Amino acid sequence: MKISDLISRGSVLAHVSVSNKNKLLQLAADTAAAATGLDAAAIFKGLVNREKLGSTGIGEGVAIPHARYAGLAEAYGLVIRPAKPVDFEAIDDIPVDVVFVFLTPEGDRGDHLNALSAIARRLRTDSVLRNVRQARDADQLYAALIADDPA
Repeated sequence: MKISDLISRGSVLAHVSVSNKNKLLQLAADTAAAATGLDAAAIFKGLVNREKLGSTGIGEGVAIPHARYAGLAEAYGLVIRPAKPVDFEAIDDIPVDVVFVFLTPEGDRGDHLNALSAIARRLRTDSVLRNVRQARDADQLYAALIADDPA
């Protein structure tokens, strides 16, 4: 799966001011609601409920909050780079500075797991993560994420 199939330039936010995990998830919910037509409160609730199962902070400053939603027509990805790292209760206790929010339709189980795996692999690639962190704006961030996007 290609990252460019999951995000668009419009779903990349760089250097946003959020002070904590809940505010970041609320920003994600509001942004995703505007793009998908889903209710922001429902998106927020789904993301928070997923976090209650265990942090989606996968380590090395990366988090991949995700949830499934009834009424969502197709997978939606949103990338957020906070201006300052946010405590996400990650497995390595490192605050996150790269967040890839991933929403999928409710019945989409296999594709959901394949996409999560592709996102994690991409964000665990040293060169990609370095370029993402060096991006000065959303355009550069998007370009860093999709550069040499494997098929």
